[in-house]
Amino acid sequence: MLRTFGRWILLCVLALLLLEAFFIGRIALMAVLDPKSTAFQRSEAWRLASQGELRWRQDWRDYDQISDHLKRAVIASEDDSFVNHEGVDWDAIEKAWDRNAKAEAAAAARAEQNRPARPVRIRGGSTITQQLAKNLLLSGERNLPRKGQELVLTYALETLLSKERILEIYLNNVEWGEGVFGAEAAAQHYFRKSAAQLSAREAARLAVMLPRPRYFEKLPRSAYLNNRSSIIMGRMRSAELP
Repeated sequence: MLRTFGRWILLCVLALLLLEAFFIGRIALMAVLDPKSTAFQRSEAWRLASQGELRWRQDWRDYDQISDHLKRAVIASEDDSFVNHEGVDWDAIEKAWDRNAKAEAAAAARAEQNRPARPVRIRGGSTITQQLAKNLLLSGERNLPRKGQELVLTYALETLLSKERILEIYLNNVEWGEGVFGAEAAAQHYFRKSAAQLSAREAARLAVMLPRPRYFEKLPRSAYLNNRSSIIMGRMRSAELP
C-alpha cells in the first residue's frame, strides 16, 4: 500500500517537472520566435465562438514599430519599476495588500452603519512580467498553486528573455477590448492609426484601459478615463524604457 502510494507521489512529481520543463522550453523559444497566441487569447476565442461571435484582431509589431509613448505609458500605469525589478515587485504587492485591507475595512464600516457601499475594488501588485506569465501559459483560475506556478514562470521569463523582449511580447498580446489584442490592433481600433503613430495622450488612454479594457471600450468618454490619462501623461516623462 505504501509502495503504491509512493509511486503515485513520484509520478505526480515527475508530471509536474515535465510540465515545468515544457513551459520553460516554450519561454526559451520566445527569445527567437513570436508566440502565435496566449492561453488567455485562446480562452477568449472559445468564449466568443460559443456566443456565435468571431471577432478577433491582432497584428504583431516589432519593438521599434511601437510608439515609445505607449511603452512609457504602460510602464507608468502598470509597472513603474519594470526595468529594475527581477520579475516581482514585492513593495508594490505589500502596498496593494494595504490598500485592499483599508478598502475592505471602510466597506465593512459603511455596511454596519446601513450606508450604501460601493463594491470593493481589489487592486493587485502584479508586474508586467507576472501579467505576461499568467496570460501566456496559465488558466484564469485564482488559487495558491496557480499563483506559485505564475511566480516560477515569471522568473523564467526574466532569466531567459530581455526586458525589451518581455515588453514587446506583452504589448503585442495584451487585451485592449472585445477581441482586440495587441498595440497595433488597439491603435487601429480606437484611433485609426498605427501603433507607431500614437501620441502621448492616445497612449495614456490605452494604458489606463488595461485593467478593464472591455469596460472602458463601452465608456470611451468616462470621466475616470480622462482624469487618469492626464495623471499617466505626467508620469510618462520619468518612465524608464528597457
